[in-house]
Amino acid sequence: MNGTTFKTCSCRDEATGKRLGKACPKLRRPGGGERWSSTHGRWAYQLELPAHADGRRRNPLRRRGFATLEEVEAELEHARALLALDEDPHVQRKVTELMLSVLKDTKALPPVEEVRRKVRTRQDLNPTVTVAEWMQEFLRRKRKIDVTTRRSYEAHIRLYFTPYLGDIRLDRLRVSDVGGMFDAIEEFNDVIATARASSDPEERAKVRYRRPVGPATMHRIRATLRHALNIAIKQDRLIDFNPAAVVELPDAERPKALVWTDERVTAWSRDLQDRLDVEQRRRGDRLSRASMINVYASVPRPSPVMVWTPSHTFTFLAQAASHRLFALYRLIALRGLRRGEAVGLRWKDVDLTAGTAGVHWQITQLGWEPVQGRPKTEASDRVIALDEDTVSALCAHRKRQAAERLAAGEAWTDSGFVFTDEIGRPLHPQQVSDHFYQLAFQVGLPPVRLHDLRHGAASLMLAAGVDLKVVQETLGHVSSTFTRDTYTSVYPEVARAAAESTAALVNTVAAGAHTARLITLPPHTGDATT
Repeated sequence: MNGTTFKTCSCRDEATGKRLGKACPKLRRPGGGERWSSTHGRWAYQLELPAHADGRRRNPLRRRGFATLEEVEAELEHARALLALDEDPHVQRKVTELMLSVLKDTKALPPVEEVRRKVRTRQDLNPTVTVAEWMQEFLRRKRKIDVTTRRSYEAHIRLYFTPYLGDIRLDRLRVSDVGGMFDAIEEFNDVIATARASSDPEERAKVRYRRPVGPATMHRIRATLRHALNIAIKQDRLIDFNPAAVVELPDAERPKALVWTDERVTAWSRDLQDRLDVEQRRRGDRLSRASMINVYASVPRPSPVMVWTPSHTFTFLAQAASHRLFALYRLIALRGLRRGEAVGLRWKDVDLTAGTAGVHWQITQLGWEPVQGRPKTEASDRVIALDEDTVSALCAHRKRQAAERLAAGEAWTDSGFVFTDEIGRPLHPQQVSDHFYQLAFQVGLPPVRLHDLRHGAASLMLAAGVDLKVVQETLGHVSSTFTRDTYTSVYPEVARAAAESTAALVNTVAAGAHTARLITLPPHTGDATT
């Protein structure tokens, strides 16, 4: 496989019309000999290649069009180096196929070091799979993941990986490609923001069902891609580098929970009234309650995560006291259950005598479809203590449910859940959120998400002096560090009281030390020499 170099041209024989190729007499300088013409023809080389696996001879590699002898000899040496990477005939055939494939696509040989690395790590030398094809294979292999994780993977593949990266061959995916995908996502965020701020209803309608992709979501998208590419590296050896692992993204900081202070409520109320006035003028008639609630929920808040004061929470619970789901809202507001955990609470896991509730089941939502299952982590599968008032609320709820069962007769579904509809069927999670917004709106409270009641419960417990470890276990967090970092909001009045208590303690200690000093000092007896 040494190969040969030669000169050739496109001249044709005048009699036959055939190309003369390297037999053209003009390729040599006048006078003959071995001296090549510097103006006529182009350099080429020919290299024998390993035979096919069945022994059939393969056509030699012929490359032409080089301007100088140095150029043709450099590529010939490049080709020889590739074929010499491994003595195994099988590997040599794979290298040959790779050379021919890359030459066809790029008109150049693959880098020796890149191929050497693939040979050493036993990677597939001729991958033709695209990013889109690999992502589908990745999803097919993930058989043991829960439905929420699978839906997240599917959404990332459908919305981002396939549109932006799908046609790229997996082994040619670069950091710049992944970075370009995130640039495109941010550009579309701007499109959404512009459309939402438009006064044209048609422009706003175009992005009604699209939400901007925040930093935390971008990190989750990258994590999905990084995981899929790691499998391509470790299991299939299709690639040897993970470009998603080195793409830089903005920090995915969790939004800081803020309390609805009087100042924030006043500013938000002005914005709400302005929005209602605009909507009123646009419609030209009186707004319905549903329209007013939509505006109420859409006015921007100081932070995505807002927490009610204890007074707000008391007002809400007083308003909800007559609602058939009062006990559910109380569990979320004071015990910090997640929505799915509260909806999925079962009577067999509740001990009203002992005052405990086992959180061993949940009903979550995928799109609109409710999905039942166990909590996602071991920490979420827990038993929580119930205060006396919550136990009383659950007892009253059970009596109401028994009356509903009697009224429903044969139509009753014995689902075993604590919170059901009027004929015993499990609640849809969104129903609970809808009723929550209506109750908060009716009593004139500033808006929070239903999940923010959980934040409020954590803040209430911490403000009441409950140990951080107990708060962590009640909320179902894996670590107290997460609890501390997430629920840092403190009610202003509690913060002021803590400041006064600290100062009072220091003053008390200082006064005690001064008194002790006065008591221990001996009486003054005058000059020691007298």
